[in-house]
Amino acid sequence: MSTRWYPIYKRGSPQLRVFLPNFWLKLIRPVHKQPPNVVQFVVSVEMTKHDVKNYLEKIYNVPVVQVFTRIVSGETRQDPGKGYVVKDDDYKLAYVTLPQGKTFEFPELYPKEEESEQDKTQKELKKHFKNFVDRNKDRPGAPGWFSF
Repeated sequence: MSTRWYPIYKRGSPQLRVFLPNFWLKLIRPVHKQPPNVVQFVVSVEMTKHDVKNYLEKIYNVPVVQVFTRIVSGETRQDPGKGYVVKDDDYKLAYVTLPQGKTFEFPELYPKEEESEQDKTQKELKKHFKNFVDRNKDRPGAPGWFSF
């Protein structure tokens, strides 16, 4: 069910309707080790297990076997400036189990590139500079060129 208003249909003009769900899902990397067919989401607190399952199946065509949800209480901490207690919003975690044989791997967004000559030279210069600083750190006030 959507609470958004659509333009009123007038005779002769096309009916422009777009489905915009009221709920949201955010895929997160799990903190604890999970089986390869379990995917973790942060979902809207109003969503139920059935909503999560329908959302994934209808919108993203992802087959879902089972959904577990739990509500996580937000952190409470003391505000550093004013000193009063602040509580973060609560959020809901959904653990979605995919069918056997289906797995989910997080994509490698930033693959490791081979080091170029410039990077190698820069690392070597940093190493030599660190050695230079370490050699002269016990002699404050002495110029760097005045070393043995």
